[in-house]
Amino acid sequence: MRYRPLGRTGLMVSEIGFGAWGIGGVTPGATSYGATDDGVSLAALRRAVDLGVTFYDTSNVYGDGHSEELIGRAFAGMRDRVVLATKAGRRDYATDSCSPADLRASLEGSLKRFGTDYVDLLQLHADTIGPEGYGVAMDTFRRLKAEGKVRACGISAKSPEQAVSAIRDFGAEVVQVNFNLVDQRAVDSGLLGVAAEAGVGVIARTPLCFGMLSGKLSAAVEFPPGDHRAAWSREQIARWIEASRMFVDGIAESAAVTGAQVALRFCLSQPEISTVIPGMMAPAEVEENVRASDAGPLAAADLARIGEIYRGNEFFVRRR
Repeated sequence: MRYRPLGRTGLMVSEIGFGAWGIGGVTPGATSYGATDDGVSLAALRRAVDLGVTFYDTSNVYGDGHSEELIGRAFAGMRDRVVLATKAGRRDYATDSCSPADLRASLEGSLKRFGTDYVDLLQLHADTIGPEGYGVAMDTFRRLKAEGKVRACGISAKSPEQAVSAIRDFGAEVVQVNFNLVDQRAVDSGLLGVAAEAGVGVIARTPLCFGMLSGKLSAAVEFPPGDHRAAWSREQIARWIEASRMFVDGIAESAAVTGAQVALRFCLSQPEISTVIPGMMAPAEVEENVRASDAGPLAAADLARIGEIYRGNEFFVRRR
């Protein structure tokens, strides 16, 4: 496992982080990846730390706090070995809740579930509050940081443009955005350059496009109840699965790597990215993903070929 600085926060993080949305399981009134087995989830978390994964990203709403509880159980007695990132700003998936009192209460609940007295990174997680609300929320985060309950403050952004605003207008130390082979807006928009200039850490979420770039799914896949992917069109699913094959076939060493490893190494080929956070539900997924860091960035020729494929294709089906 290789490690990178999380911007100028003073935190070092593993290149492969652990996206912990899925292990939260089914949340009443929301979807994730369906039902889970806590024993398998705990085994995945413990396998990850054994293999050098230090960065764990979750939220107060993932499984209505269950994801945080599992992380707290898995790492009891080893707080110094992990970098814990969580989010505040939502009471549930439908309701933003970003008053100073609500944000403070959310963090206190997270700390209790983790079994710790501080988090390394607290990220704002809200879509509907507007610029004034973002300013108030980030001021609240900075007060919590001054109290020693938070080490760094950031925003989980809905778009690259929102992430740029978080950096320039609200002083975010870290931004989290979608970034993967089929969604390279973080580069196209100039976000990565803005972040690098400002010394801001960048977390790449959805690096496997919700598993579609893993190379393990067929276009005929059927997702179970509670899995958010069940609502996607068959055309969109087929297009993303085909994209995985296209990108893997496009690199010179395709026989020696998996689809997931190509997707993760592509993200890590961008030096501005601090860490990628694929969702990991089982120890075998952890083991496969960690090997992407061991292999290092993709070759320049492979990145050029990926760029040609990306620019020459449309990977998102337009809604009719």
